[in-house]
Amino acid sequence: MTVSADPAPGIPLNESRLVTISAAYGAGGSVVAPALARRLGVPFLQRMTNTAGDVTDSDPCAEQLTPDEASSTPVHRLLASFTQAMPVGPTQSPLPSHWHEEDVRGSAEAGIRRLAAGGVGVILGRGAAVVLGKDVGFHVRLDGPPDRRAAQGAVIEGIGAQEAAARMQTADKARTAYVRRLYRVNPADPSLYHLVIDSTAMPLEAVTEIIVRAMSARVAEFRT
Repeated sequence: MTVSADPAPGIPLNESRLVTISAAYGAGGSVVAPALARRLGVPFLQRMTNTAGDVTDSDPCAEQLTPDEASSTPVHRLLASFTQAMPVGPTQSPLPSHWHEEDVRGSAEAGIRRLAAGGVGVILGRGAAVVLGKDVGFHVRLDGPPDRRAAQGAVIEGIGAQEAAARMQTADKARTAYVRRLYRVNPADPSLYHLVIDSTAMPLEAVTEIIVRAMSARVAEFRT
């Protein structure tokens, strides 16, 4: 069932409603991003999948690495390409790594560019804030102390504390490595974002509301 939503109060239909959400494990990106898309009435693009459309009740969204996201990490793609596509022989040389990085970037950025062209949508992950830059869209970073993120991740995913802590280490390392490898920046760098929130310090519903209010304030500032 498609969840319909009216645009949030204070953000007119003719204003850009393009938001990127970068979130560490357990910071609640999997909850806040689709909730924000519903609130704004815009398409939602998940972490490293080809899904971009209306938000539905059954849309899967995880705190941990998604299968598509894990299989699209630069290291995994490099190893897979060498074992599956490269001819075997003493005279063969590996393809330059930048060819593989461009392939990964192209796949990840296709959905980002599609939503950016329309000026509406919520994008979770993918290094979208780096891809678009500060002049296009509204960029948000969700983070928090590791112990509180692990606890919140356990609640979101319905798993034990130890498993959540292990998933946090894996997801944080992989996502940071992905952005560093492809874009040469640290995804936790606050200068990349318009808004940085410790989303473990308040209910995630309040985090969504803060983002909406911040977007409204930015629209008002541009009009003055």
